[in-house]
Amino acid sequence: MIARERYRDRKPADKRADAAFVRAIWECFGEEPFERGNLDAGRLSWLLGREVKAVDTPFDATSYEALLVLDLEVARESFPEVFS
Repeated sequence: MIARERYRDRKPADKRADAAFVRAIWECFGEEPFERGNLDAGRLSWLLGREVKAVDTPFDATSYEALLVLDLEVARESFPEVFS
């Protein structure tokens, strides 16, 4: 899992998938830290370092026990439709 750059010309389907993933994280975990667990590493990579941040330093991207947290300020800015 690595932080991937999102460009403005991403496909609408990819943008909807990101928004749906953020919504699922918000509905399941809210503002609480959560384990990476079996969450989709590819989808998390599009959010990592922006809407989803590592709790622990150093962050072990290969660990299923790694803790992440939703950055609400950034998530609301990036995906306002999720929080409306």
